[in-house]
Amino acid sequence: MARRNRYNDDRRYSSSSTKPRNSNPLGEKGPIDVAKAAILASVFVIGIVVGISLNFSTNSNLDRIDSSLEIDQSYPNPELCQSFGASAIVQDVRLFITLNPFNVFVTQPVMQPGCVLRQNNWSLLEKQNLVSSEQVRDCKRRMNTFGYTGVLEGNPKISCVYQNDSASNLFLNRPGSSGNRVESDTF
Repeated sequence: MARRNRYNDDRRYSSSSTKPRNSNPLGEKGPIDVAKAAILASVFVIGIVVGISLNFSTNSNLDRIDSSLEIDQSYPNPELCQSFGASAIVQDVRLFITLNPFNVFVTQPVMQPGCVLRQNNWSLLEKQNLVSSEQVRDCKRRMNTFGYTGVLEGNPKISCVYQNDSASNLFLNRPGSSGNRVESDTF
């Protein structure tokens, strides 16, 4: 009798632990699971379509620049500028200062794409007779470099520009960083 009870107890435990979790004998998903998957897939596809359409609509806005790549490509000679310098946003502003009475008047800034050349690439300007040897000597003596707007093959406006390190970029000065500039950033 003790054997039967033990056998019955074993069967009771084994039968409850080996029941299939899925009541469907073929292992197929029910119609509710398929509907949920279809809804999730359609929401995913609609999200992608809406995201792409919003992305295209913001790129057509000419009053907005979303990346430095847009600045690099807006310059008339983008390959030359990226190879021998760095593209820049040039802002032309005129100041009028009166002394009696003392006032300062500022013109509306004009924004245009430009390029700042590295010092070792000034020969590009010299070869095309865009700067004289005296201008190069004067700019080099003050440890400056050249920046220009316009197409080099046309009539570019070239200026000797000074790299101002006193006004640091606060976006780059994060807590815990050393704050040192990368050597390639120095022109």
